[in-house]
Amino acid sequence: MSKSPASTTQYRPETRLVHSGTLRSQYGETSESLFLTQGYVYNSAEECEARFKGEDPGFIYSRYSNPTIAMFERRMIELEGAEAARSAATGMAAVTTAILAPLKAGDHVVASRALFGSCLYVIQDLLPRYGIETTLVDGADLDQWQRALKPNTKTFFLESPTNPTLDVLDIPSIAEIAHSGGARLVVDNVFATPIWQSPLALGADVVVYSATKHIDGQGRCLGGIILSSEAFIAEHIHNFMRQTGPSISPFNAWVLLKGLETLGVRVRAQTETAARIADVLASHPKISRLVYPGRADHPQAALVKKQMRGGSTLVGFEVKGGKQGAFRVLNELKLAKISNNLGDAKSLVTHPATTTHQRLKLEDRTALGISEGFIRFSAGLEHADDLIEDLTAALEKA
Repeated sequence: MSKSPASTTQYRPETRLVHSGTLRSQYGETSESLFLTQGYVYNSAEECEARFKGEDPGFIYSRYSNPTIAMFERRMIELEGAEAARSAATGMAAVTTAILAPLKAGDHVVASRALFGSCLYVIQDLLPRYGIETTLVDGADLDQWQRALKPNTKTFFLESPTNPTLDVLDIPSIAEIAHSGGARLVVDNVFATPIWQSPLALGADVVVYSATKHIDGQGRCLGGIILSSEAFIAEHIHNFMRQTGPSISPFNAWVLLKGLETLGVRVRAQTETAARIADVLASHPKISRLVYPGRADHPQAALVKKQMRGGSTLVGFEVKGGKQGAFRVLNELKLAKISNNLGDAKSLVTHPATTTHQRLKLEDRTALGISEGFIRFSAGLEHADDLIEDLTAALEKA
């Protein structure tokens, strides 16, 4: 089996999603092979020694790397425009590793306040246990990022668009502020997907994904990935993951490889559907607020046009009547299913105030725009008209 697949970076993203990273065995299989093995054997003791010294590029142990995992990482590298990557068992394993691995006691992290609940836990609760100082800022306020920067600041972290309110943050400007103080910028790009936004090209140093979401996109498995420079992955990530073990399984990597083949088609279709849903809900009498990147009334509409190639597969809207009003709508839906996941082929709805962001204090949720009536809608691959009819019928009955 070839250890270095031919590069496909000269092709457009849709072509890379199908061909990048493919390693074929002597059997010449069409689909990527699934290597369900824990370890590897060597032709000689000398070869084994060279492999462990890094003088031979082969595989050692599937906690470190594996042919199937290597294919998934290479495909994501070429899609994202990164130099290197390491995949992880879950999206949160990727986020936690990307943030924690390079840090030590006495370092400082600045993060946007608008984050997924588990990301907030890492920033607010986990890092301080290890003597790492953290500061939360309003991510849309560049002055707050600048004022939070200290001599010991090592990392900036943000999501854009944010979960769940779909605010869009100025990645190039925030990266510039981070770099002015010698810090790196880590961007969680899940809501944009690599189809609509390229954080590394915008100035970020590291991009992370929960591959569980759009990359799998069909509710089958968990996974995550960290993409960055060769230096960052080699110096901070590879050995940390090798020794601590938050590695992805070969089977999940294979499932994600197959998911990547249809990522562009799915995300484009879901985005078109989400945009249509947003347009219908924007004028509905039972909706008090609607947020969708790509609409002219989005709070950061100019920034969306500047740094994103498309909108999102998600729509955020606030139902009149608070929690009871939102619950009535959720319970009336027939097609969209109540779930805390997103990016699936099936449309999914979430009530963030009682699920993904329930650990936040009421005043903190309110400040972020996560009201009791707020619903996050993840558009699936159903016909847009059916979803619109389902939503409008639920609103009428609620």
